[in-house]
Amino acid sequence: MTVERTAVNPWAWSVELGYNQGEIVSGPTRTLYCSGQAAMSGDGRPMHGGDLAAQLALSIDNLEAVLGEAGMCLANLVRLNVYTTDVDGLIPHYGVLAARLGAAGVAPTTTMLGVGRLAVPDLLVELEGTAVA
Repeated sequence: MTVERTAVNPWAWSVELGYNQGEIVSGPTRTLYCSGQAAMSGDGRPMHGGDLAAQLALSIDNLEAVLGEAGMCLANLVRLNVYTTDVDGLIPHYGVLAARLGAAGVAPTTTMLGVGRLAVPDLLVELEGTAVA
C-alpha cells in the first residue's frame, strides 16, 4: 500500500516555524492530522488575551479552517484533544465547542488535558484534531 502525505496550511506562518497546520495521509481513506489550533490570527498573532471563551471560539474556527483547506469539515473529526491552562475555567464555556460539534452531527472521541502552559504564553486553550474522509 502506498501512502501519500500532503501538507495543509491555510496560513504560511506555521511553515516558517517548522510545522504544518495539518497533513493529509492518503491511502484507502484520507486522514488529516491537525496541529493544535489556538486563538491565533491569520498572520500568527495570539488573540483575545485572557478571554477563554473568545479563545475557544477562535480555536474552533481555526480548526475548521484547516479542515476546510483539506476538503473536510467538523463532521469528519474522529478525534479531538483539548489542552487548556485552566480546566475549571474552560468547563463553563465547553458548550460552545459541544454545540459546534453537535451542529456538525459529530461526537469525536475527546480528551481534555490541563497543562501548565501552551507554546504561546497568552494562549489558554488549544484544539488538536484527527479527521477521516
